[in-house]
Amino acid sequence: MDLLAFGGLALPLAALNLPFYVYLPTFYVTELGLDLATVGAVLLAARLLDVVTDPLVGTLGDRTRSRFGRRRPWMLGALPLLLVASFFLFLPREGAGGLYLFLWASVAFLAWTMLLLAYSAWGAELSTDYDERSRIFGAREGFVILGIILAAALPTLIGAGPGSATTMAAIFWSMALLLPLAFAVLLWRIGESAYAETRPLKFVAGLGVAFANRPFRRLVFAYLLNGVANGLPATLFLLYVQHVIEAPGASGPLLLVYFASGLVAIPAWLWLSYRIGKHRAWSLSMLWVCGVFALVPLLGAGDVWWFATVCVASGLGLGADLALPTAMQADVVDADSAVTGNRRAGLYFALWSMATKLSLALAVGIAFGTLDVAGFAAEGTSNGPIALLALVGLYALLPVAMKFASIFLVWNFEIDAARLGELRAEGMP
Repeated sequence: MDLLAFGGLALPLAALNLPFYVYLPTFYVTELGLDLATVGAVLLAARLLDVVTDPLVGTLGDRTRSRFGRRRPWMLGALPLLLVASFFLFLPREGAGGLYLFLWASVAFLAWTMLLLAYSAWGAELSTDYDERSRIFGAREGFVILGIILAAALPTLIGAGPGSATTMAAIFWSMALLLPLAFAVLLWRIGESAYAETRPLKFVAGLGVAFANRPFRRLVFAYLLNGVANGLPATLFLLYVQHVIEAPGASGPLLLVYFASGLVAIPAWLWLSYRIGKHRAWSLSMLWVCGVFALVPLLGAGDVWWFATVCVASGLGLGADLALPTAMQADVVDADSAVTGNRRAGLYFALWSMATKLSLALAVGIAFGTLDVAGFAAEGTSNGPIALLALVGLYALLPVAMKFASIFLVWNFEIDAARLGELRAEGMP
């Protein structure tokens, strides 16, 4: 029950978060008349504020002391802020322009930072057990996938376009009801562990200690590479289905199949991680996806069912990608605690969040920049062999190379169950 209470909050959060990345740009272009370049520049500018707010909020969260704990006050403050900002973004006034979008997007992204960093740090601090952490984050990421599936399916269920005003309003009002309810259940069922800071660090010195943490450097770099490897096919999925498989109408069902496979596979990856360790289970999941993606260049026009098989098989690796690295990050925080005497999960998950956002930005930049050089036309119907080869290479082959690099970094990762026990014995707070 406690796993469900902790993980359940992730469902409405994920369902509310999907429109920010997928539906919101289209909504402001088609419904409000802003041009695509303006919307892209405004959302990018709002996102750049995270470079400042992520480490700041993470550090302040670690230093918070209250009768309600360290994490809950931040989440209590962020929740109404997120709902207010989402209301103005999803149900904008008539004539809303670029400045309006920038203002409320900035407020929403700040609220997301406050809420998600506290939520992740709280999860890392719920248990010091190596395998229990996998269960905690596995449960949360399962709800994340379920929330994404629900948000992706909602436009079809209500008979509206993904970027329509009807869809945006339906998502907001649904999540405005579910989010406070899920948060109330979390507060009711889950407590925070007692903690007393022993040797507080100044911000700059604390960052230096974090980057001197060798397991953290290895893990975050592997996570960054794997994030780009996942971001490339995610960015190019619609283009690949349209121009290589030549079945654009199948995109929606194929995406749902992919996420559903990821949801179903989470328990299996957790089971494997209990037996061989999180780092080895994650490595094997990446090897599995590499084998699947190596077959993608063999596909062509009309191979919808074969590509559906690829979506199912690659989706099986999604559960491991979501749950296991995050659980490993919680173990890395313990290595820091053994050195500093502090529990600084907020700062570490802030740096983790920055790596996530950087990987998505790099994926978009690499994908669209390379396709432009190759002469690929997104709206064209007669792309040449070089352009299509670039699309296939970026979609499937470059991700394979980057995943192999990630595997190299984490296959012999330093922190396993035995090492975590040693860190506990070294006097962690």
